[in-house]
Amino acid sequence: MPIKGNLNSKVYYTSQNGYDTHDNQLNLHHRNLTELNDAVAAFYGDLKSAGLLQNVTLVVFSEFGRRVKDNGSGTDHGTAAPMFIIGGGTKGRVLGGNPNLVDLDNGDLQHEIDFRSVYATLLRDKMGFDAKQIGITHSGLRGLF
Repeated sequence: MPIKGNLNSKVYYTSQNGYDTHDNQLNLHHRNLTELNDAVAAFYGDLKSAGLLQNVTLVVFSEFGRRVKDNGSGTDHGTAAPMFIIGGGTKGRVLGGNPNLVDLDNGDLQHEIDFRSVYATLLRDKMGFDAKQIGITHSGLRGLF
């Protein structure tokens, strides 16, 4: 594991494919989310047992959300999705409320927290960096760490 090897990298990135589904969604998402769950649990457990969990902040996100309306066998791309921030001194709480499934924006969920605010918070609180220097003008969040 590179984190244990002290490679001095600030960010590691990985991805999981298979979420761009529009049919047979229930089965495919169940398989993918089970794989994601198992990978995150194993990574978390390994970091915790190595005493490194406080040094690592894991961010789980999707590049697209899902629409509310079923297209007959699944859902299409949407504009709002959850993000999970794990470890690294997080306060372990939910920021934002449940999505409103009725008050939609042209069929899409309306986001409550802009993802750029999350990035600004991570840059500020975890890397000591001012996000405005790279064009992120959204305010950081309070209460995440």
